[in-house]
Amino acid sequence: MANHVYNVTEIVGTSPDSMEKAVANAVAEASKTLRNLDWFEVKETRGHLKDGAIADWQVTIKLGFRHEG
Repeated sequence: MANHVYNVTEIVGTSPDSMEKAVANAVAEASKTLRNLDWFEVKETRGHLKDGAIADWQVTIKLGFRHEG
């Protein structure tokens, strides 16, 4: 990663299945419009409850995408 310059964006992915799936959903969606995605960082994890049980996982991530040279 030497001499690279990155932009960073923050997004929230969701999934009824798991935190990992919520992250994967966020990355998959971002990759549709952003090029040169190189890394992610989990910033926050929370969830939506329904009737006393976990209904959805919500994971905020930062994504780094490299500027083209």
